[in-house]
Amino acid sequence: MKKFIEAVGFVILLQGLGGLVYEWTGWLRLWTLAQHIDYFGDRALFVSIVLIVTGFAIMIAPDAVRKT
Repeated sequence: MKKFIEAVGFVILLQGLGGLVYEWTGWLRLWTLAQHIDYFGDRALFVSIVLIVTGFAIMIAPDAVRKT
C-alpha cells in the first residue's frame, strides 16, 4: 500500500510540474490535466503549484506515519 500511495503522489507531482512547464513554455498541454479544466481559467499556474506541494506531501506521508 505504501508504494501505491507514493506512486499516486508521484503522478500528482508530475501533473503539477507539467502544468508549470506548460505555463512557462507552452509545451505539454495535452499531458496536463489542469490545463483542460475550464473551471480553473487563469488560475492554472496556482493550481499547478498546489499540485506539486500536494504530490510531495502525499509521497512523504507514508514515511511520516509510525507503525505501532
